[in-house]
Order: sequence, then structure tokens, then C-alpha cells
Amino acid sequence: MSNGKLLVVGELNVDLILNQIHAFPQLGKETIADEMNVCLGSSSAIMAANSAALGVDTTFCGVVGDDDFGGFILRELERKSVNCARVKQIPGQKTGCTIVMSYGQDRANVTFPGAMHALTLHDIPFETPSAYQHLHVSSVFLQQGILRDIEQLLIRAKAAGMTTSLDLQWDPAEQWAFDYARCLPYVDVFMPNESELLALTGAESINSALEEIRPYLNTLALKMGSKGSMGVRGDQQMMAPAFEGKQFVDAIGAGDSFNAGFIRKYMTGAGLEECLREGNLMGALNTTAAGGTGAFDNRQQLSEHIQELWGIELSLP
Repeated sequence: MSNGKLLVVGELNVDLILNQIHAFPQLGKETIADEMNVCLGSSSAIMAANSAALGVDTTFCGVVGDDDFGGFILRELERKSVNCARVKQIPGQKTGCTIVMSYGQDRANVTFPGAMHALTLHDIPFETPSAYQHLHVSSVFLQQGILRDIEQLLIRAKAAGMTTSLDLQWDPAEQWAFDYARCLPYVDVFMPNESELLALTGAESINSALEEIRPYLNTLALKMGSKGSMGVRGDQQMMAPAFEGKQFVDAIGAGDSFNAGFIRKYMTGAGLEECLREGNLMGALNTTAAGGTGAFDNRQQLSEHIQELWGIELSLP
């Protein structure tokens, strides 16, 4: 199995995760969390780190500040075997940080973007022929420098010979200023969750949202939480069931781990059903440890854990 060359473009931040919170915070009041972790955050970095853990040759393109958080992120990415040659540390900038208040299957986040806005189209390597097989872009609404040129970014990636995937993530401003009719034809795999797809299209149901974007789609990998995932490609539409969680800790980064599993299989030329199944498996594995990358720290233990929980023998390069 080829381990491919994956280029991930996106935001970088640390996550400060609070678990086992006694009550939801209220203004003027204080509550207690029984667990706290500081770890590598951001949708993009979690996808990149877990792709590398699955044996995919992975490079990250992004920016951090010249502070302790920036140094922590670079050390964590390198420890997880992600190539950071395309990550810039910008003097005078602060690195982004997200405070994550985790409540079982859901969470509330507060993000300080910091240096995220400094990443632009000009920072991304588009040599032809490309050194990379696949480009994954995530969290564009947190990156104004990327959002304004997202169509050109995708066009240049395709011109360089890369396949592409996109996970918009939530728009904190709830403006959803993404022209999907213009951009999605250049996206090989579009990877929203249900809430994001409904908000983007303004539709009242998933079926209506699908009809709205179907003319512009190549492949849709729709994340549906405990219901699993849905794949759409041309006239093909299928559901892939979720893997039952037997050791749930939190769901932080589960969607990003789905992305890592799906794209790993996609880069090998696997069919849609196999890609969805691998995505669901990695999303389920993610929930067995705190944070987005905790379950992927050790490749041997990762395989053993999957065998123990679901009786599946994972083949890694």
C-alpha cells in the first residue's frame, strides 16, 4: 500500500480541553471541571497528525507565533512525524488557542485565532508537477487570508496535479461566505458534517441540502456522528454505519480523524464504501482518548486497540 504524500493547509492552535464539567458556565458564576488537558489543537493539525500516525507521508503548511504555544505545536507535529518545513513562525504574532468545554458528544469552543489570519495563498507550494499527491484544506472561516482566495487555491492545486479535499468547519460569524457553486467543482472530496451542510445551503433537511449542492459535487463525505456517515458520488449514495463506542472519553477531533481515515483510503484509490468505513473507524477510535490525537500516539498500540475493540486487523504501511 502506498503511503502517499499529503499536504495539509490550515490553522494551528493549542487546545485547552475541560472535561467532566459540573455545569454549563453562566455569567457571574463559577463551575468546576474535573479533567483538563493541554494538547495539539485545530482541525487541520489533528487531521495531519493522525494521517501521519496512519503511515501517510504528511506535510503541514501553516503559521504560528514566536511564543511558547507556537514552539509546543511545532514539537508536537514533529513528534507525530509531520513534516513542518512549510510552517512559518512569525515574530510578534501570538499563536492561536481554543478553550474547549466538552460535554459528552458535544462541546462549546472559544477560539483566539492569533496568527491564523497571516497564512495566505502565497505561502502554499504549488510547484508543477507537485511534490504532493493530495491537498486537504480545513477551517477556512478561521483563516481570512485563505478564505478570500479559496477558489484560486483549489484551482492551483488541481493545475499542479493534486487531488483535493475540503472541510469547511463551522463559521463563527455564521455568514457562510463560501461560493460552493464556484468552488466545489475543484474539490474532489467535500467533508462537512450535517450542521455545517445545512447552514451552508440554508436548507431545512439533509435531502434538500443534497439537492442544492449535488450539481457541483464530485464526492461528498457527510459526517453524521452516531449515525455514521453518508457518501455521495454521482448517482451513487450510501450510508456507512458508525462503529459502536465501547470506551468513550470525548468526541473532540472525531470529525478530523474521520477525515484522516477517509483520505488515507482515498489516496490509495479505494472505493467510496471502503473510504467511509475507514473514516468511521478512525472517528470512533478518536473518542477513546482525550483530545483529537490522544488515541493515535502509538502506531502499534493503535492497531492493537482497534483489534481489541472491534476485532479489525488494521494494515498500516
